[in-house]
Amino acid sequence: MSQWRRGTRLGIDVGRARIGVAKCDPDGLLATPVETVPRDDGSIARIVALADENAAIELLVGLPMNLKGEDTASTRDAREFAEALAAASGLPVRLVDERLSTVSAHAALRSSGRSQRTSRTIVDQVAAVVLLQQALDVEKSTGRAPGTPISQEPA
Repeated sequence: MSQWRRGTRLGIDVGRARIGVAKCDPDGLLATPVETVPRDDGSIARIVALADENAAIELLVGLPMNLKGEDTASTRDAREFAEALAAASGLPVRLVDERLSTVSAHAALRSSGRSQRTSRTIVDQVAAVVLLQQALDVEKSTGRAPGTPISQEPA
């Protein structure tokens, strides 16, 4: 089993309208919400700034596959976003399976007494926390970095 790679990571849940961002502590014990970034022309720059502010060593972007593990329009969108983020940030970017992170986020918010309507502004951050925490747990248990790296080579 390889040694734990120490350092803060950001978890990124890419949506059509909003992007949830979460971070972990340098020891990778706990993922916490950071911010919901509007999905617009400034999204990449804002996430790069958050990575800088948090001294992130890696960015983990959720890859929303369907339940059969197949690509969807959202999967392609997340891949393109991750590639743009890798090019802009210069940081390692990994794609991690996040099939049920938004569903889990809605369930957690519902169980805490929040309606779907009142949760709208934070559900993306909670989904980012879920996907980041799952990735951290996978790395801790297997000793391998989660997901698939995005190549930073020019296409």
